Amino acid sequence: MDTSLEGDAVRAAHPTLREAILVWWQIGILSFGGPAAQIALMHKMIVDEKKWLGEQQFLNALSFCMLLPGPEAMQLATYAGWRMHGVIGGLIAGLLFVIPGAVVVLILAMIYAAFGNVPIVEAIFFGIKAAVLIIVIEALLRIAKKALKLPEHWLVAAVSFIAIFFFALPFPLIVLLAGLYGFLRTRADDQPEHHVVIAIKPVQTLRTVLLWLVIWLVPLFALSSALGEGQILSQIGWFFSKLAVVTFGGAYAVLAYMGQDVVTSFGWLQAGQMMDGLGLAETTPGPLILVTEFVGYLAAYQHGGQSAILLGIAGAIVALWATFAPCFLWIFAGAPYIEWISAQPRLKGALSGITAAVVGVILNLSLWFALHVFFGKVELVHKGPLSLWTPDLATLDIGVIILAGISGYLLLWRHWGIPLVLAIAAALALLVRFLPF
Repeated sequence: MDTSLEGDAVRAAHPTLREAILVWWQIGILSFGGPAAQIALMHKMIVDEKKWLGEQQFLNALSFCMLLPGPEAMQLATYAGWRMHGVIGGLIAGLLFVIPGAVVVLILAMIYAAFGNVPIVEAIFFGIKAAVLIIVIEALLRIAKKALKLPEHWLVAAVSFIAIFFFALPFPLIVLLAGLYGFLRTRADDQPEHHVVIAIKPVQTLRTVLLWLVIWLVPLFALSSALGEGQILSQIGWFFSKLAVVTFGGAYAVLAYMGQDVVTSFGWLQAGQMMDGLGLAETTPGPLILVTEFVGYLAAYQHGGQSAILLGIAGAIVALWATFAPCFLWIFAGAPYIEWISAQPRLKGALSGITAAVVGVILNLSLWFALHVFFGKVELVHKGPLSLWTPDLATLDIGVIILAGISGYLLLWRHWGIPLVLAIAAALALLVRFLPF
């Protein structure tokens, strides 16, 4: 593509694949705290520090990924990797974003299935959550500063936050309305700001779609053929493949779709186990949608008898495959068109509206995360059309406030590195939890 005229797209020297792998590995092992924190981490490392993507490129890609089903942060990483090194770069970035967290979630799922919750592990992640909260807040401020350029952008962000936080409107609807508003607010006769050539033919896009459909679905058909449609691994594969297509809005949307079928229809997990899985995914690196791996492991484990562990591992792998293979399809098919879309005035207006709405959505995730970090009990209360997350004030955790304050001082004022601050927060959490004061 001809992007030489895009204002802030001038980047530093093109990284080697080895340099990029090291950075994606670092992002993968530090990507705690859900999409808000993960997007912040990527922005800091590949835009602010490395300057491998321009600010507007990053925001355009983020807006595009928000339109897709599945984990937007993982898809954003895949796009950034593709942008620098093509398909191989996208695969490496996407896989390294997922694999570290997937390994941790698998280990914790195995421990959970065998022994239940382990206090020392809970304590470590208790500290990590306190530090991640500060990373989320820093991300929100940084992205808002870049994305909210006009008064109407602030209005869209505010309305989006109110719509999702207080009225629980569906995430796809909010994004669609914000994009429609931005589209209609832009004059149809405006000329493109710069010329962008789509350096790919429609037939190439069709080949990409067909290739990734084969990669995604053929193993699942083979599994069903070998084991039968009713076998637990086949059920897991097709169930999570369906979720991968219909679950817009990330892991929280997945939980809503998943809950009734996993707990009620299939009887794979109990409701408490479902919430424990989300808690594990929230406090480990990688996308929150890794909760599907936890569900896949426990569902297969509880059907495994004497081979429970092996079947559980197979269930986790099948769930991961069905969840993440489609993400590569969406990105590799759509990535060549992102900058062309951003160069068209009305489509760019739509992306600007979506980006403003994303700020409101990140504020929603940030507040939701803060409530669940600071309070031991938070209940969703419905009052007419309103949906209010209401904390039990008696469950306010002074320890986590202290840890968040220390983390904020070290990250925001002293500008210490994220890995060091996470380690300090985890160590202090162990002291708070297990030493008498």
